[in-house]
Amino acid sequence: MKPLKIQILIDNINSWIIPYAKEFIKKNKLNGHSCKLVHNHQKVLKGDILILLSCEKLFNKLQLNKFNLIVHESDLPRGKGWSPITYQVLEGINRIPITLFEASKKFDGGSYYYKDFIQLSGNELIDEIRKKQAEKSFYLLGKFINNYEKVNAVPQIGKSSFYKRRITEDSVLDINKTIIENFNLLRVVDNERYPAFFEYKGLKYILKIFKSTDEK
Repeated sequence: MKPLKIQILIDNINSWIIPYAKEFIKKNKLNGHSCKLVHNHQKVLKGDILILLSCEKLFNKLQLNKFNLIVHESDLPRGKGWSPITYQVLEGINRIPITLFEASKKFDGGSYYYKDFIQLSGNELIDEIRKKQAEKSFYLLGKFINNYEKVNAVPQIGKSSFYKRRITEDSVLDINKTIIENFNLLRVVDNERYPAFFEYKGLKYILKIFKSTDEK
């Protein structure tokens, strides 16, 4: 396999996935590829593969690279949009579909290369969910890099559905529900960026959740 010029665009400099991306970059450099992390859309150069992760803005210069890859945690075309893994956890789903597809002018509408699943047990909190998400994402990306010469793109077929962008108010707990009924929401909140909260008697209360490290 010839050495590839690979770029990973993450325009959110505070994204949780950056440490995982850096490990992926190290691995690809050891395999002889040129691989670097980019945070600014304007600094994306001409190359072989551009990987778009945790991007908050739309990248338009798709002509610069032969492949422009996105990983999305749903069975596309179902579940387009924002925070698909969060919405599915809230729905009580533990077998989360994941799709590696080609970026296009259509929103989450490009042809796909691979589909797989992220398997949850139902007790993971956000950091554990993210770890499994990252592991499966970079597994699919690595699989593509190793097989790019013979991978075929498959058009998306079926009816599209969309998840809306989540906002701070989506982390509010219903105090009239039990802890069990609120548990899936507690699993997907971020203790620092968008913690769980509830309002009572005109006041706002913030809750943070951690797993006990005590052994049973």
